[in-house]
Formats: sequence, structure tokens, C-alpha cells
Amino acid sequence: MKKLPLIGAMSAIALVAGVAVLRAGDDGAHAQSATGSVDAQASAEGERIRHEIQNDPVAPTVAPQGYDVTIVVFSDYQCPYCRKVHPALEALLREDKKVKLVYRDWPIFGAPSTEAARAAIASQYQGKHAAFNDALMQSQGKLSSESIRAAADRAGVDWARLQRDLTQHRTEIDQALGRTSRYAAMMGLSGTPGLLIGNYLIPGSIDLANLREAVTLARSQGQQMQEPRPAAG
Repeated sequence: MKKLPLIGAMSAIALVAGVAVLRAGDDGAHAQSATGSVDAQASAEGERIRHEIQNDPVAPTVAPQGYDVTIVVFSDYQCPYCRKVHPALEALLREDKKVKLVYRDWPIFGAPSTEAARAAIASQYQGKHAAFNDALMQSQGKLSSESIRAAADRAGVDWARLQRDLTQHRTEIDQALGRTSRYAAMMGLSGTPGLLIGNYLIPGSIDLANLREAVTLARSQGQQMQEPRPAAG
């Protein structure tokens, strides 16, 4: 995806999975009540799914203590726009210690992308994901098995251990990739990158200035949601 202006690119997203509004008879009051109940259920389901997207036991995650905003990035190591977003995300993590970042590998550019995604996820088991992710994002042109190995070498990845971890954790890695693909479809993403910042979706590239703005908006929304409601009376 190419870069989009922040205004117009950001949209509040409600994730609803297979919820239908049922109308019962011609009783308007009953129908309204039923619709309200379904809407509440859909909202709760959407929040549950968003929580799952933001919290995955396998997706590599940077979660500083006391974070108050979560960014989920859907990316492919062969996507040129993902490579442009990467330094902005790295800069944001350095300057804002209350941002949690979840890496959702979504390999949509073929077999080399899948190979790189699986290797990157597996590298976290030896504590090398940050370095390996950075090395892969700095790769030029199309990836290959050779260029993925070269990126691993630059990142100081123990290649023999990586192969063991790929074998040992194959099932959970593949399941994580499957979850990410399903979530991307739920969110209506048609390509990479895609960023879910709090409750806002940005389907495209974004620079550091607009990334800061998006985090500020998401943080403000989160604080408003935490404020106690005035007592009725």
C-alpha cells in the first residue's frame, strides 16, 4: 500500500464477527430491544477480537511496563512501504516508552515472505527478533533463502538454533500466521502495511510525525474510556 494522509486514512474500527441483527415480528418495541441486545453483543465480540489481535502468545511483541497504547503492525518483509514504516516505528519506540508494539507478520508476497516471517517469529526464542526484524527490513529488493540467511548473520542469529526452533515451534508459528491472516480479513485490509493503533486503523504507510499524532489520539481516547461516568441521579 502507498502512503495515505493521516486524516482520511485513520478510521475507528469495530471488529464484529458474524453477528446478525434479527427482527422478530412487527412489534417495533420488541424489534428495537432485540437490535439493541445484538448491538451490545456485537460490540463485546468486537472488543474481544481486538484484544486477541493486540495480545498473541506467539506474535513478537515489545511491551514496556506501564504502556498505555498498543500498535499492531501487519507487514510483509518484501513490502517496500513496510520497509519505509519500519524506521518510524523504531524511532517511536525509542522516544515513547508507553507504546506497546505487536508484530503481526502477514506474508502476502509469496514463499520468500513466508520463509522470512517464520524465521523472524522463531528468532524470538533466542532473543534476537529485534535485530533480525531490523536486518530483514533493511534488505534490498526481493528476498531469497540466501538473503534471509545473510540478514540472520548480520543480526547475530544462531542459525542452527533457529532451525531447531522452527521445527520445534512449527505448529504454533503456522497457527499465528493463520490468525493474522484471518484478522487482516476481518479488518478489511487489502495489503501491507496496516496499523491498528488503539482503536484506529491506518491501512497504509505513515511517517513519524503522523504516527505520533495517531498515538496521541489513541491515548486520548483510552483515557476518556477510563474516566468514571457521573452517577445517575
